[in-house]
Amino acid sequence: MGVCDERAVAMHGKQVQFDDDTWHAIEAVADEMGSTFPELAAEAFADLLRKHHQPVGFFAALEQSLGGHGNPRKKTSSKSEMRQRVSKTN
Repeated sequence: MGVCDERAVAMHGKQVQFDDDTWHAIEAVADEMGSTFPELAAEAFADLLRKHHQPVGFFAALEQSLGGHGNPRKKTSSKSEMRQRVSKTN
């Protein structure tokens, strides 16, 4: 074995099975896009995680915790907005 590289990323893998019709459809999309199956799978999982608002990685989680903006200063609410929020919770 080679020397351990601290920058190496641990990769997890799973084997998946598709019925013939689904596999042929996936292959057709891959051919149309000029992509490989792993590229299509990565895109599909990224879309799934985005759909369910699941951040991937530290910086994505930080950005989401800041309300999806790169600016850590949040807009301060007006008094009327604060009253509306309080009345909704009561």
